[in-house]
Amino acid sequence: MPHSTAIPAAVEPFRLEGNICHVAGDWSVLALAEPGEGQRRQAALAAAASRPLRWDLQRVSRLDTIGALLIWQAWGEKLPERVRWGAGQQDVFNALALNKGGQQPPAARPDPWGWLRDIGAAVFQAAENGRALLVMLGQLVLDFLGMLRRPALGPWREISAQIYRTGAQALGITALVGFLIGVVLSYLSAQQLQMFGADRFIVRLLGVSIVRELGPVLAAILVAGRSGSAITAQIGVMRVTQELDAMLVMGISHGQRLILPRVIALAITMPLLVLWTDAMALLGGMLAAQMQLGVSAQWFLQSLPDAISLTNYWIGLLKGVTFGMLIALIACHFGLRIQPNTDSLGRGTTTSVVTSITGVILLDAVYAVIFSMVGI
Repeated sequence: MPHSTAIPAAVEPFRLEGNICHVAGDWSVLALAEPGEGQRRQAALAAAASRPLRWDLQRVSRLDTIGALLIWQAWGEKLPERVRWGAGQQDVFNALALNKGGQQPPAARPDPWGWLRDIGAAVFQAAENGRALLVMLGQLVLDFLGMLRRPALGPWREISAQIYRTGAQALGITALVGFLIGVVLSYLSAQQLQMFGADRFIVRLLGVSIVRELGPVLAAILVAGRSGSAITAQIGVMRVTQELDAMLVMGISHGQRLILPRVIALAITMPLLVLWTDAMALLGGMLAAQMQLGVSAQWFLQSLPDAISLTNYWIGLLKGVTFGMLIALIACHFGLRIQPNTDSLGRGTTTSVVTSITGVILLDAVYAVIFSMVGI
């Protein structure tokens, strides 16, 4: 190699040879920290960069971010057309080019079709969740049949615990809310019925609306917000603490030990909570009707069996069973999809509650259409 191309690193950090600028030596923060060295190199590089030169960095012995930034600024914060790189040097300068010298990237232009893409993504996400729920329902049926074949191996202890948590511990809140809803509904109905002198229809109005519609939906919304969120959070914490992975390693099925007990428990407790909510709402409506319309409690209770048919009670119980199973399936589904981090746990729990309440209202609308078509 000719002597003119051999550049001593400590003496000549750069050299011009024709239309080629050779950069060599130590371009680290230690070398640039020497008195006046950084300014001298920066001035020389700026003078060289003002000419149409080719650059050769293959003889640079050491290059860190500070040295690369000094060369990058001399280039005018853009890569020259012709550069001979050393090992790994181009990656450093490419990173500087992407960051534009440490400046913030320009703001992205608004996408006029972004709303349409968001809608499409939401539709596909809903379809994926629906498919996963359908698969979970099929596996639940298989697990339930397996439990019936071998009842001794069933998760009876977990079912009992879930019945207590989702049923017995929810009696207080459902009674309070049901009672207040009955009072409000009775007061509003009484004001309208007094205008037409139809006070005696207060029993029929309260009975049908509460037993058939408000009782099941109200109990389902309370259970979705209370028990559904608890189920999702409990399974999500098991994901965060890797208990779900440990269960798979030990050969324990998630469906048999986590999903099946909760679905069975809510299928049992929801109809009972519906009856309990109906009773509290009717009690509140009866007291409000007595104070607003002067209707005696004895006449109210005697007229109640005639106002509410047995079919309405069965419809309320049917809604309770299906609402409970739906809430449990949705809660378990989103609990199993939680990622092992706290942010996913919060978002999953919120999504579970919102989806459960929406699903309950949609299912209630389907029931209303079906019962209307068959004349019930």
